[in-house]
Amino acid sequence: MAMEIPPPDAIRDVAAAPPNRTIGVIALAVMATSVVFAVSGQLTLKRAMEDVGAIKFLDVKQPMKTVGRVVREPKVWLGLFLFGISAAFYLIVLSRIPLSVAYPLGGMQYLLVVGISRYLLHEHVPGLRWLGVAIVTLGIVLIGLSFRRVAG
Repeated sequence: MAMEIPPPDAIRDVAAAPPNRTIGVIALAVMATSVVFAVSGQLTLKRAMEDVGAIKFLDVKQPMKTVGRVVREPKVWLGLFLFGISAAFYLIVLSRIPLSVAYPLGGMQYLLVVGISRYLLHEHVPGLRWLGVAIVTLGIVLIGLSFRRVAG
């Protein structure tokens, strides 16, 4: 079986074809799924560590006791499992879009974690932190717009 080489005109036609918009939409949906699993992992680990308690390093025996409690806490394993699922989706993202777009889009995690921490965990979030969230949001929007231009 011989390998055919396309004529130069065919190569130019493929290069000039508009990019596939579906790939961009799918990549962003997969990225959002990765973010949701990562945020779920963060929240699960936070709940796990609330159950385990604060890690104290002043007592030499205390860190080993704490490690034992952490290892026996099922929520820790669930949180790590959720991170693993997030990583699997992120690998799909990396196979479809540039790292310079994918990694900053992961910043959506910051937005969700701060919002959920405030409203679900009832943590105090000062105004300066909200300003930081707004700046990160603006950056994500700008990156998304630049990806849209590249992806079509």
